[in-house]
Amino acid sequence: MSKTTKFGLPFIAAAALLSQPAWAASHHAPGVATPAEPIVTELMTKDLPDIPGKDALMLIVDYPPGGADPVHRHDAYGFVYVLEGSIVMQVKGGKEVTLTPGQTYYEGPDDIHTVGRNASQTQPAKFLVVLIKKQGAPALIPIK
Repeated sequence: MSKTTKFGLPFIAAAALLSQPAWAASHHAPGVATPAEPIVTELMTKDLPDIPGKDALMLIVDYPPGGADPVHRHDAYGFVYVLEGSIVMQVKGGKEVTLTPGQTYYEGPDDIHTVGRNASQTQPAKFLVVLIKKQGAPALIPIK
């Protein structure tokens, strides 16, 4: 059964507020748009008996036009496959890349995801994510 959630909405909201200057967190600055939050749909979770203590989590991430993630990490092996639109990804120390349908991206357990956003302000984007992580661990860990 699928479960659609905002990607750790309380954590994303907290991370977004903590990453802004105090004035921006308490007041909306005129003319400054907040990026639309991605919508994450959990497709499957499966324990991996051949890899004790690990499970696989499969997600679909829908970025609305202008959508973006806060800085975060996964503490997982992350495999991304772009389904629709165009997305921009970057991990700390890596170069920013723009991916289109059929292209892939990888994040390691120690990578900090510094850029994750829709490349378009007018078109949605969608990608599949498979995370190999510790059983019961959260899919996303905000970086403050």
